[in-house]
Formats: sequence, structure tokens, C-alpha cells
Amino acid sequence: MSLIDPRPMTLAEAQGLPLWRRPETLLYVMAAAMPIAFSTWFALLNNFIIEVGHFDGSDNGWLHTVREIPGFLAIGVIAILVFVREQKMALVMLVLLGFATAVTAHFPTLGGILMVTFLSSVGFHFFETVFQSLQLQWIEKARAPRVLGQMMAVGSASTFVAYGLLVLLWEPLNLTYNLVFWISGMTTAAIAVLCWFAYPQFDGPVVQRRGMVLRRRYWLYYALQFMAGARRQIFVVFAGFMMVERFGYEVHEITSLFLITLLVNTLSAPVMGVAVSRFGERKALCFEYIGLVGVFAAYGGLYFFGWGVAVAAALYVIDHLFFALAMALKTYFQKIADPADIAPTAAVAFTINHIAAVFLPAGLGYLWLVSPAAVFVMAAFMAAGSFCLALLIPRHPAPGHETVMRRLPAVAE
Repeated sequence: MSLIDPRPMTLAEAQGLPLWRRPETLLYVMAAAMPIAFSTWFALLNNFIIEVGHFDGSDNGWLHTVREIPGFLAIGVIAILVFVREQKMALVMLVLLGFATAVTAHFPTLGGILMVTFLSSVGFHFFETVFQSLQLQWIEKARAPRVLGQMMAVGSASTFVAYGLLVLLWEPLNLTYNLVFWISGMTTAAIAVLCWFAYPQFDGPVVQRRGMVLRRRYWLYYALQFMAGARRQIFVVFAGFMMVERFGYEVHEITSLFLITLLVNTLSAPVMGVAVSRFGERKALCFEYIGLVGVFAAYGGLYFFGWGVAVAAALYVIDHLFFALAMALKTYFQKIADPADIAPTAAVAFTINHIAAVFLPAGLGYLWLVSPAAVFVMAAFMAAGSFCLALLIPRHPAPGHETVMRRLPAVAE
């Protein structure tokens, strides 16, 4: 069989391929490739924008607002998928993410950083949209929590290697932002190009609808996505920024913190997948949200009570541990969805997830200048709201039984 197969293959036919060329293996490869560029960029970002770009809290807020605009526009993936298959689109977006990351240090001004951030964000968010869709189409429901946990572990391990090299080599080799951005970005792009030629085109078991899908019976999933996006942005934008601004972390120090976090995630993500499979999505998400209420409240306490850097670092690691349970939201949707809705709903959900992300970073950037603690207290209230919503998830969600209030035959609403 040639490396470029002449026709798409069904998932059943793909089981006859060597293990390294099967659909699930491709998912693992993509899960490992994306963080090489994105996570390295993220690890260097706070130091880069402060040391080179001379950003303050407001500039940082605007940067992340621009970064999240492509997530808000992810619904446009639906239109692109009319002409391009999801698998090919995922690989093209990986190339875009890699290239934009590679050239980041060539644009050290506010405008330049915003421009390349927007391009890399298009690659990241559009890739994540179709990647999540492919995961839910190609992995059986019974195995999904465990496999998704393993893929999270693979992504964490890939990032761990990248961060480990940063910690070990940044100071001894006197590495520059430009060199690290180039190596990480082009590595991701090269892997995507290799996957384009090494893997055949795979067809999922159900042909996906090509138009936009909005169904009333998915309302709880939409609401949880909205709250997750708003809450997540506060952490992504301000937690790492705080470690650099308040505690003076340098590149190798912030990367060391990321390494500890990744090691915990690599070991815990498969366990989290087993826990979701055993205890169900409702209990997993409720546990996550209660934990995040405590974590964000404690972040606020760093400013009220003057707790030191050790507490801040511990909270950072614990926060990521809870976020690993977010896979339960994916498997909840997989269980309630019409199989033909997965691709268009993934795009809609990504847009909903990023509605708040477009305006929250910039707005909270101004609030940060007045009271950083208030930003984290707001996140704690959002996590509490998510907990209330998660209580509506049934123990065994299914079409027609999407919430505890609904026990009707599945209908397309």
C-alpha cells in the first residue's frame, strides 16, 4: 500500500493497516505535535511580552482578547468543511500554528505581537475544533473517557519534553526567544506535513452535517461551554502573568513550574479518564468545579493575606489537575449527540466557549490594574455557577435524556 492512498478508508478498513498508520494513532500524533509549538510559545509568552514587548496588565489583556477572537470565529469552520475534509484541515491548521509560532520573535512590538498571535491562534483554535470532532467520531463511546485521558497524557508528555529542554538549556546555552520559537514552531509544522503524506484519508462512521446545528436539547452543553470559556480565560491570562509580575519568575523558573504541572498531568490524566468512565460525567464535573472554587478563592487570598510564592505555585499545579477533568464535558456531549451533529456542534461549541473570552481579558486587564484579587474572586463565582449547571447532568446521559429534567424520546430540536 502506498503512503498516499487513492481513496478514503473507513474506520473498519483502517484496522487492517499497521498500527502506526491507524486513525487512533494519528490522533495521538496530532495530540503530541500541537503542544510543541503552542506550549513552548505559552511558556515564553509572559517573559517575552514583559521583557521584550514591555507590556503592562492592560496590554496583556488586549493580547489575549486578540488571541481569542479566532476561537469566537470557530463557527466559520463549518463553512470551510464544505470544501475541505476535517483531517486535512487539522493538519493545515497545525502548519499555520507552527509557522506563526516560529516567526513570533521577529515582531517584538505591540502591533507585531498581536498580528502573529492572531495567526497562531487561528491555527490553534481551528485545529482544536476539528481535532475534538475527530476524537468523538473515531473513538467508541465506551472507550472515549479512557482514550481521551491517554491523549491528554501524551500531550502533557510532549510539552514536558519541550519544557524540560528549556529548563536545562535556556541558561547554559544562552538561548534566545527567536531560536526557541523557530525550533518549536517548525517542529510542529514538519510533523503535520509528514502526517499529510504518511496517513490515508479516513472516513468516520457517520457523514457529518455541513450546516450550522443549534438544538434546544443541547442547551446544557452550550451553557457549560460558555462558563468554561469565561472561567478558563481568567486562569490562562492572569495566573502565569501573576507569577512573573508579582513574584518575578524568570523563563527557566516559570518553565520549571510548568514542568511540575505537566508531570502531574501526565500521570493523572489517564486516571482521570478512568474516573470519568466509572463515576460519570456529572460527578466528575461537580468535583472539578468545587475544586476550582477553592483554587480561585485561594488565588485571591494571595493578595489579601500575603501568601508567598510556594502557595501560588502549588495552586497553579492543583488548578491544572482539576482542569484535566474537563474531558467529561466532551464525553457528555458524545453521549447525548446525534452522531451526524458532532462536527458542526464542535464548531458552534468552540464559538460559544469563546464568547466571553473575546471581551473578558481586555476588560479584566483594567480591573487587574486596580485589584488583581477581584479578578480571581470573579473566577471563583463562575466556577460556582458551573457547579450548579453540572448538577443538571443525568447519571446516564443519552439522546432524549440530556438533563435530569428531560426523559423524552430523542428528537431533533
